[in-house]
Amino acid sequence: MNTIAEETKNKELPPNKPKFLIGIRVNKQVKSKLYDPKNLKLRVGMSVMINTSEGLKMGLVASNKIINFTKTKDQNYYKVIREANENDFQNENRREKTEEKAKTLCSKKIVALKLPMNLSRVVYQPHMNKTIFFFTAEGRVDFRQLIRDLASNLRHRIEMKQVGVRDEAKALFTDQPYKLEIIDAIPDAETLSIYSHGDFTDLCQGPHVENSSDIPAMKLLNIAGAYWRGDETRPMLQRIYGTAFENQEALDDHLEKLEEALRRDHRTIGRDLGLFSAHEEIGPGLIVWHPKGGILRSLVEDYWRDIHYKHGYNIVYSPHIGRANLWETSGHLGFYKENMYAPMEIDEQEYFLKPMNCPFHIMIYKSSLHSYRELPLRIGELGTVYRYERSGVMHGLMRVRGFTQDDAHIFCMPDQVESEVGGVLDLTFEILRAFGFTDYQISLSTKPEKYVGELSLWDHATSSLESALQSRGLDHDIDEGGGAFYGPKIDIKIKDALGREWQCSTVQFDFNLPERFDLTFHDSDGERRRPYMVHRAILGSLERFFGVLIEHYAGAFPLWLAPNQATIIPIADRHSDYCEIIRESLSNSGFRVEIDNRGERMNQKIRQAQMQKVPYMLVIGDREQENQMISVRSRESGDLGSMNVQELISKMQSEAD
Repeated sequence: MNTIAEETKNKELPPNKPKFLIGIRVNKQVKSKLYDPKNLKLRVGMSVMINTSEGLKMGLVASNKIINFTKTKDQNYYKVIREANENDFQNENRREKTEEKAKTLCSKKIVALKLPMNLSRVVYQPHMNKTIFFFTAEGRVDFRQLIRDLASNLRHRIEMKQVGVRDEAKALFTDQPYKLEIIDAIPDAETLSIYSHGDFTDLCQGPHVENSSDIPAMKLLNIAGAYWRGDETRPMLQRIYGTAFENQEALDDHLEKLEEALRRDHRTIGRDLGLFSAHEEIGPGLIVWHPKGGILRSLVEDYWRDIHYKHGYNIVYSPHIGRANLWETSGHLGFYKENMYAPMEIDEQEYFLKPMNCPFHIMIYKSSLHSYRELPLRIGELGTVYRYERSGVMHGLMRVRGFTQDDAHIFCMPDQVESEVGGVLDLTFEILRAFGFTDYQISLSTKPEKYVGELSLWDHATSSLESALQSRGLDHDIDEGGGAFYGPKIDIKIKDALGREWQCSTVQFDFNLPERFDLTFHDSDGERRRPYMVHRAILGSLERFFGVLIEHYAGAFPLWLAPNQATIIPIADRHSDYCEIIRESLSNSGFRVEIDNRGERMNQKIRQAQMQKVPYMLVIGDREQENQMISVRSRESGDLGSMNVQELISKMQSEAD
């Protein structure tokens, strides 16, 4: 094994610069610091004595030689003095025991003296015969008696140092840059929590279990690389995923659900069924829909439009870009710019890809004067928006950069609010039931600490939301202070076949944009009034909803949504003409049908149709052709026997309705 102190070949080093440095950990720190090994023969894992600003300390060699380092002017690296000997180990052991004794004694004395302080850490400096006690407290503390008691018991010089919680946290994690970044990001008004268990201390709310034996059922799941904070420009870190439950039965149930979720992964099913794909050549988070995915999407969009027309909505279309001044007025450039794509310059004007549809609908409203007789005005759009998501957070259809929202905005008078919200709820549940979702979790979010708009508006809007829910007997939670700064809201989460909750529908009041855009209507007295504005999305992001839909059904969509509703399978080429007659009959009745004319065996064709999740497989052989019948096989029920084409059409029509 090569030693760290081996000569570095072919390296010309400036005068007074170390030939190389090594990493050494001190006091069980996670991150090592650089030291000059001089000419000592040292190996990784060796204990050494080093010179520090706090005197002589023991450290552990953590990394091999580092040659390409930068030395600033007048910079000096601390040196390794020597390899640790038995006497050094004994001294280190005495130091640790002294610190532990001092910490225990001080903690007891603080309780006995009823001092309003929390002991953080203890440092014993044997070369100065001094013990330093670091503590946190909200104000000044009279610790004179505490010092006298400690000095008489420990026979050391005693020093008390009060530090702020954040300062102490930074000192505690001084060698862990990621924790330091987290500490800096925590607002001053929020509690910073540090939890210790034995020798382990972490930035954590806690609590920790006393012993791993207290966890009856646990399992490490997997490891994966992840960019720090989802930013591809930051370092790649290693994530370790695990789970724990109160008993083995609960763990086994959870693991079974995880396996089922993996089988239902929309990315895999989407690829296998030929629904969609994403390509680096196009750009991350930008989805292309394949023919079968296009059918699925068209079916959903057509249904969405039809039902919205029935409920009195006006369907509109808006551009994909808008001038910068539009987004300045809406406030997006001030509050949302980091999530928007970079501007493009056109005719010496800045344009942005739209992150939301709201300003366009507002401009439609503003394009003419409105009387109270015209309200409510309901404007809906399947509008594609673009948001710059970090590469590390994108996930199939669930998190993308370009997606379509089923946005709608309702402009109404105050006395119309409750009925309009109720109408939105009725429409929401009608649509969700159509897609097979019947289990919901509903929450009402109220006024936050910081808000815009008059208090009376908030009270009226919140009570209207509450009344609309109560009048329909809808159980809901109250999220106190969870509303956006511009208005209260109702959120609806749907539960899929595995019991997982997905945020889907939202009904959101907005007291901000009507003010920013100076929206008005003329009331019955001819006075100009400010309308109420309600944002509303039922499916949310269509891409995300399709991801949920795929996993909910595991790709086995109900008949009305299946891209290919039936596959006709001829046993031989001589059956092709009859197969075409059947296909034409089904097609004329509005069904999507394919003929599998591949030169494969019948069983292989049936297997392929099953893998493609086709609802019906129609097998045609000599007997079927002779009797003008069809041998029908169902995805759900297996072999259904023989029937004529009209019987099949009737069956499929009743199922599709």
